[in-house]
Amino acid sequence: METRCVICKGRGFCGRPFCPILAKLGAVKRISVGDSIFGASPPSVFVGQAGYPEVRAGPLVPPETAAKDARIYGDPTQWLDKGIDAVIGLRSNLVRSSTQLNIRSPRALDNRLLIKTQELAMASAPVDTEVRFLKPPKMEVRFDGVLSPMGPSGILKDMSITENPSVPRKVDRLVSDTDVLATDAAVELYGGDISVYHINRLLSVGLLGRKNDRRLVPTRWAITATDDIVGKELIERVKDHSVLDGIRLFSTQKFGNHFEILLLPRPFSFELIEIWMPRSAWVSEGTWIGADREGYAGKKAYSLLTGGYYAARLSAVEYLERIKRQASIFIVREILPDYWAPLGVWVIREAVRNAMMQGPKRFETADAALNDIATRIRTPLHRWKKEAKLIHDFKFQKTLDSF
Repeated sequence: METRCVICKGRGFCGRPFCPILAKLGAVKRISVGDSIFGASPPSVFVGQAGYPEVRAGPLVPPETAAKDARIYGDPTQWLDKGIDAVIGLRSNLVRSSTQLNIRSPRALDNRLLIKTQELAMASAPVDTEVRFLKPPKMEVRFDGVLSPMGPSGILKDMSITENPSVPRKVDRLVSDTDVLATDAAVELYGGDISVYHINRLLSVGLLGRKNDRRLVPTRWAITATDDIVGKELIERVKDHSVLDGIRLFSTQKFGNHFEILLLPRPFSFELIEIWMPRSAWVSEGTWIGADREGYAGKKAYSLLTGGYYAARLSAVEYLERIKRQASIFIVREILPDYWAPLGVWVIREAVRNAMMQGPKRFETADAALNDIATRIRTPLHRWKKEAKLIHDFKFQKTLDSF
């Protein structure tokens, strides 16, 4: 059961109509909302996956929030130094309003309410928005293994945007260009300093890609797709750089997630080990250890470690591209009991980014680095070292090179 829960992360693999773990967390905080709200959307939008291809899509709006205060509701880069309670408190004030659409319908993107939602998705700054519901929203807090927490949800009756959204020129151009592939558009946007959070909004509400290929994409899928698309592009650039000149190690701990990021002087490869300790978000008893990896040729199958794999890889290769080097990347993520509620893969993305902004430790050998990592990982080294295929291959190759 524990193994299934860690891999599933609330996606319904057990066949139950609801996740008992997430249902228990849903009572953390509740706010009262009437049949209409007015506030500044961060901007945030959401496309669900339940009932696919029939999905619910719409904006997320915190009630009675001034534009100058609204950005923080949708910007994970501002959450890293907050506690879990504070992030949940913040996000539980985001009210989900949605209308039902069929992703496969050729007329889905012509829906009037979706078009207004798309206007929000294009914006780079908070937008004053009014939404009206068929009835007061259902009081709940939504948790997910990939998505950030969200607050009450209601069926959208109508919505209006009461100001002109501020749209970056590059976003406006690529949304208008219906001849460019979605992957190429995402890469160009990232290269133009548009954040991955903005890009996944655009992808989710069907604003990227060739005209006849544009579709709504459930937000949790769009998040991982954006990390994967941008990550692959950066990996190809990294492969053109010279190999790192030594062994570097970065460490950090955020929200009960401890990270050790080890860079080895070899051609590009990537490996992530996850250690879920007892009483952490998806595990009640025992310790779950999982690993996934890719070599120089890349990864074809979807990762066992789901969206976290692609978020960690993206942040690590961002660093390599920044220093113009390539390396083998080995990451250990140990999830402690302090991580009692899932906050989404942004935790991984931003924590790894933050760690790699700090000065690294340097080592002469992989063993020395591994022993240093072991002083901070609570799970005994012998429990997870066998999963470290990348380090084993590095040491073995070094042995061969010595002949």
